[in-house]
Amino acid sequence: MATRLVPLRLRPSWNERPLPLDAAFYLVCAGYALVIALTDKHYGFRVWGTFAVAGYGLAFVHTCWLLLTPRLRPGWWRSRWVGVAAVVVVAMLAPLVTLVGSRLGGGDWARAPGAWSAQPEVWVIERSATLLLDHGTPYVDVGALGRPPVVNDYTPYGPVMALFGLPRALLGGTPVADALTDARLVFILVAALCAWASLRLLGSPRVPVRGAQLALIGPFTALTWTVAGPDLAVVGLLVLSCALAATDRPVLAAVVLAAVASAKLIVLPAAAVLAALVLTRLGARALAGFAAVFVAMCAALNVPVLLADPAAFTEHVIRFPAGLGAVSSPAASPLPGHLIAGTGATGRAIAFALLFAAALLILAWLIRRPPRTGADALLRIAVGLAAFTLLTPATRFGYLVYPFVLLGAMLCFPDRTAAPPGTAESGRRTSATSS
Repeated sequence: MATRLVPLRLRPSWNERPLPLDAAFYLVCAGYALVIALTDKHYGFRVWGTFAVAGYGLAFVHTCWLLLTPRLRPGWWRSRWVGVAAVVVVAMLAPLVTLVGSRLGGGDWARAPGAWSAQPEVWVIERSATLLLDHGTPYVDVGALGRPPVVNDYTPYGPVMALFGLPRALLGGTPVADALTDARLVFILVAALCAWASLRLLGSPRVPVRGAQLALIGPFTALTWTVAGPDLAVVGLLVLSCALAATDRPVLAAVVLAAVASAKLIVLPAAAVLAALVLTRLGARALAGFAAVFVAMCAALNVPVLLADPAAFTEHVIRFPAGLGAVSSPAASPLPGHLIAGTGATGRAIAFALLFAAALLILAWLIRRPPRTGADALLRIAVGLAAFTLLTPATRFGYLVYPFVLLGAMLCFPDRTAAPPGTAESGRRTSATSS
């Protein structure tokens, strides 16, 4: 599957000479980490950048050694996975342990980002779990604070996101318990379980190094892993939902997709892609079941919280992310949509027009060439989320973790094609190629 996405003239390099591309990848990642370490205002970002320069640097040096010594005797130390392992240990595990430990000294609710050992989404989600247990809603009533609300009073996620904070809310209270129930560890555990379950569903295909580089050790994933984490759990659940749909389990796919959409609305357009996949593989009856279960699960997960406090639900989940809340969203990374919208009312209209045009083009692609495999579906979702991240006026660099992880996961999906619904060949496995 991976080779189909690479131009013919580049395929020999992709398949037979991967080391130069590995070296370039690690060098670019190290450069990005160095910039973060030297310039970012967030304490956690700088800690990650410092460790990541070393991790990517080690992987780069190992790759250069492989390039310069092609005739040495083979062994595990000459595997490209050694570079991946160096990044995981030095650029991901080491800074995570450092920041989880330093967080015990406080700083969560400080105004200065230089005091944060975890990004606000971590402690906001942990607070939402406590609120859910105590009041039946994870959302603060910003109108009853007795002071003007601030950004960190908001929980701009669906109610399912609060579940990731339950371990801290239920078991925290001592330094050891607080460290072990840090929401980042819960996000990572969920993402890892989703990756394992997806691979099992797909028949345990070989994971290519390039897929691991894109999905696991790229700087967006590594940084998110270290300082925040909710997007990793969300994208992990999204990949699991796609794996379920690609292996003809539409009901379970709908249940997982409803859960992930009820955690973060950004993934809601993926429902259209997976619906198209179910329709192509299994037909209209399966699509009707998928849609019914998806809608019913979304209602079951959201309506009780909505009824508990309709105003708070609307303020946090809808108005704030849309820029209509009592406080403006801080999502303002200098990506094209934000830069265009920042030129004034005309620029904002142009940004929304470009976003709408991108949505129409992706919809046309979905209709003209509906996905037939999980890899097809992941590619379309990745393109859609990349377009959203780049073109929406209120955006963050961190959202780029979605397309990169999805593209990496796509390289792990075998080519499982679908015959016309109702035939004996429907859903049979064909050849799997990934690199």
